[in-house]
Amino acid sequence: MGFRFALLLFFVFSLLSSSARSDLVISRVDRQIDLTSHIVRVLSSLKIENAGPDAVSEVLFAFPNMQAKNLAAIKTFYSEGKGKGKSPSIALSTVIVQPEGMPLKEITQADTQLLVYQDSAYYLSPYAVKVQSLGIRLPNGRVESYTKIDYQMRTNIRGTSSFSLLTALLPPRAHSIYYRDEIGNISTSTLWADSRKTQFGIQPRFPIFGGWRTTFSIGYSLPLQDFLFESDGKRVLNITYGCPIQEAVVDKLIVKVVLPEGSKDISASAPFHTKQSEEVKYSHLDIVGRPVVVLEKTNVVPEHNLYFQVFYRFSNLSLLREPLMLATGFFLLFVSCIVYMHTDMAISKTSASYLAKLQWDEVQATVQRVQNIFDQYLKVHDKLECSLRDLSRTGDVQSCKAARKAADTQFKELAKELKPMLTFLQSSPQASQIWPKIEELVAKEREMQEKLMQKHSTVVECFEKKLGGREVENRVASLQQKLAALRQEVDNLLEVINEI
Repeated sequence: MGFRFALLLFFVFSLLSSSARSDLVISRVDRQIDLTSHIVRVLSSLKIENAGPDAVSEVLFAFPNMQAKNLAAIKTFYSEGKGKGKSPSIALSTVIVQPEGMPLKEITQADTQLLVYQDSAYYLSPYAVKVQSLGIRLPNGRVESYTKIDYQMRTNIRGTSSFSLLTALLPPRAHSIYYRDEIGNISTSTLWADSRKTQFGIQPRFPIFGGWRTTFSIGYSLPLQDFLFESDGKRVLNITYGCPIQEAVVDKLIVKVVLPEGSKDISASAPFHTKQSEEVKYSHLDIVGRPVVVLEKTNVVPEHNLYFQVFYRFSNLSLLREPLMLATGFFLLFVSCIVYMHTDMAISKTSASYLAKLQWDEVQATVQRVQNIFDQYLKVHDKLECSLRDLSRTGDVQSCKAARKAADTQFKELAKELKPMLTFLQSSPQASQIWPKIEELVAKEREMQEKLMQKHSTVVECFEKKLGGREVENRVASLQQKLAALRQEVDNLLEVINEI
């Protein structure tokens, strides 16, 4: 587990002039190292004396390679004198240099090389293990350290190797605060607020050990008047840069400031070096997009939680652009509706297309009436078949003949009603596609009438001669097969005509 170093160095000079680095003498060094969190803070107070005749303008301080590559921030202060005569501290600038000839070795040849062995303290198995032991054989008896603290079995003990609670310091008057992850909203959070700050405690779904990762999002809203100001004709956003979580080390922190569409003369200023760039973000009703100022910095610690500024020009008239766009859009929509409602979209009644449409509508209505007549034909057929079944059950020949006579009358009436419809369809150009099917339907139905009447006469004659049921069936068997085939053809033709 790596550490980030935030070194605060205080220098006390007994002399204001010195010659070369070799002539400087550090007469006293007092160091305080704070290891209470995962941010190591080193406070070094140095008393430097000049043993040479010439003055110097810089002092060189060295750091071990392990600290140098994890160095996050340096603050240097200067004071002169001691006791009551000590002058106020003055902040000094600090730059990073790499002097020539400096050794880069991690250890000297005389130092002891240390090794780290990592493995699971428990035997990995898909089965339950009742008893287990672990022994490690070393080349000698020297052991620097080894893991002893189990988090799950000893939940009452919380070591520094894990955490289950994070605290975020938010600006005062923060509201609409949320805390969620990929699963959804996380309810294990607490909030304390007063006039100076807003403290937000968040608890992950599981304790986080070294090397473990978790992903979550926190968000909040702020009153704009507390952070946005006017200065020299420009708008100035003044807000803190660092991570709001206390004692957090951020490997890479990216802050994006989305400005209103139409912003110009954009610039940003931070009290430390950041990588700055610009992007464009598109949202609803945007035309050219909204400019986005991006500030990026690596190795961020709480000492970087300072205010930065974003300057830009923005005309108040631009605020009216989106409302005007909406109003214009609705106005054009209403005008279009009014024009549409007052425009005669009907086809001219003397045009060829209008007359053709009328003829086609008349053809469709006529075909519908033809279909209804054929449905009545089939119902008369069914009544005749029913009279024959009643004859075989009761032997009442007179009732069967009466049914035959009624059927003849209905057939004649339907044929009389059908004739003008067939004449119209035959002469109409619009019915040229459907007329062959209508003509075939008429022929099949007439054939059905003939076969059915022939069957009816045969059955009645057999009953009058008092022939047996087997004899009757033999005489009408061929007629019955032909009637069934014709009925199927008629049904198929009706379906085809309906689809056309």
